[in-house]
Amino acid sequence: MAARGPQIVELVHRSLTQTIYDVRWLPGTAKFLALGCYARGTGTLQLYELDGAALELAAETEQPASLKCACVLGGGGETGSAHQQLIALGNFDGQLQLVDAERLGSSSEPLWRVQTHAGVVNGLDAFNGQGAPLIATAGKDGGVRVWDPRAPDAPAAAFLPAAGGPAPDAWCVAIGNAHSAEERCILAGYANGDIKMFDLRGGGAAVRWETNVGKGVCGVQFDRRDIAMNKFVATCLESRLCLYDARTQHPTRGFAGRVDKVGRDATLWVPRHLPQNRDVFMVTGGDGSLLLHRYRYPDQRVIEDKRTGEKEGVVGSAELLCDRDLSCQPVAAFDWSPDKAGVFVAAAFDQTVRVGMVGGVAML
Repeated sequence: MAARGPQIVELVHRSLTQTIYDVRWLPGTAKFLALGCYARGTGTLQLYELDGAALELAAETEQPASLKCACVLGGGGETGSAHQQLIALGNFDGQLQLVDAERLGSSSEPLWRVQTHAGVVNGLDAFNGQGAPLIATAGKDGGVRVWDPRAPDAPAAAFLPAAGGPAPDAWCVAIGNAHSAEERCILAGYANGDIKMFDLRGGGAAVRWETNVGKGVCGVQFDRRDIAMNKFVATCLESRLCLYDARTQHPTRGFAGRVDKVGRDATLWVPRHLPQNRDVFMVTGGDGSLLLHRYRYPDQRVIEDKRTGEKEGVVGSAELLCDRDLSCQPVAAFDWSPDKAGVFVAAAFDQTVRVGMVGGVAML
């Protein structure tokens, strides 16, 4: 690691009285959401603003059920005005909600609420670009559901486990390949180590690809939602980091990938690609660490079988750029600022939320 390379620095922190499960930065602002639960079992949703060297609580609301996950849907388009900050929320009762972050101080009622799972909503992702807006959820019941926020009466697509037997939890979900109004793919990671890709093209709902990595999959993310699939990352139990090249899919072998053990012997919780550079991504650790990686592309991304003419992708590798021990407890939540390169918010199970920055990312 270069001595003058990027460094992870904590700027400010704030101790809380609740457990935080997710954090999300609001685009175009110095504000972020922190959500989770109080010891009494109710949900908490708080809006913080970075004011100089202090974190100020700007608004908050309490809900009957603990909140588990969130994603920024944004405003504009067909989902709301450009002044709205629409946030999708998943809770421990299996409900999906849509709230306006700018109204937290004046109203605690969501814009709408639907039952998406039987049990905890473990993860969700949202996209509001060209074409129909989407919210995808992953649940304790093993299901993955896709919702159009304009028509919340029924899911736009559902990928459910086979009836009759125990189903592994769906722990995480990600939207990608949304480079046109028709193209959409959903990645889902499961407690049994399955990773599945579902194709929503043409209004259908088909399994495009699947694999098993041997360890429970805690997080998945495409390097960008709104481009043709390029690559994606999965983080797993027991320090396993999975990389996949998504540009080329072989007819029988699927996407080229690799599984590496990184960091110390701890769960890898969250992968988050830097918005300003899709080849740089942060991984949070169950030992309280942050690990900044850069994806290294192979010299040749595609190989061709001269006999059959079939093409197969070649996966790259992850280079550890820097790391830092942020807490003595798992860092369960992390989000980059979409506007300021390298600025981030993170929350660990020590009931502390932290804002920091990675210096030098603009030079990578």
